[in-house]
Amino acid sequence: MVIFEFKMKLLEFQPAGVVSGLGVYLGETVPAGGEEFSLKNILYNIPYIHRAFTITDSSRAELFIPILEPRFVYDKSEKKAWLEVQLEAEHSNARTLGRLTGYSLDPVYDNSVSYTLRRNKKFKWEVNNGVPTEESLVKLQIYHKSRRRELRYIYSSNALWYIKRKDLHNHIIDKSTLTLTIAAMHRLSELSRYNPQTLSKHLEKDASWLLTEFINKSIYQFIDQISSEITGNDFQSDWF
Repeated sequence: MVIFEFKMKLLEFQPAGVVSGLGVYLGETVPAGGEEFSLKNILYNIPYIHRAFTITDSSRAELFIPILEPRFVYDKSEKKAWLEVQLEAEHSNARTLGRLTGYSLDPVYDNSVSYTLRRNKKFKWEVNNGVPTEESLVKLQIYHKSRRRELRYIYSSNALWYIKRKDLHNHIIDKSTLTLTIAAMHRLSELSRYNPQTLSKHLEKDASWLLTEFINKSIYQFIDQISSEITGNDFQSDWF
């Protein structure tokens, strides 16, 4: 496949502003002097166009591993809880398991066909008369806040969940899909208003499919995720 390049100005993340404020809400930080990322690397880190990206540029590794039924489970006797996920049969192998830093096979299940994995890190979970203790709820909130940074979700007719790999180091941006989406939206909006000739050239070249995918999908993905963040509700069933 063609290896493309966006010869565009780097996107700047500043410590203050709308994008920064969204990042702070999601537990992200921006250094005092700000930071810069290329549009290409930002698109690489967005899950809903990642397949289009890797097809367009096959030199980049797959960054997201699909998972099924992410859930919290607990052991009554151990009084501990943890995140548990399943892998599709085609991804249930030693190679994929080696890419998932911090996860291991759950021996409770039959993993001969498809793997059920548990997050190695656990948290305290105690229940009295069917009601979790206040301390347990606080532990769950802290654990959830940390784990959600590893998981990615794609709005679709089906529930599509992914784990973002931690074993890769090149071109990785440790920011949420929401933050990266609004940053890329902002950059393309700037180009369309102030430098439409440059944007038009990119839409006519090798990366045109990828940019079109982002433009077509980003609005739905962003609205779905930001509305869930604002309300705490899942709108998937209402969209379809």
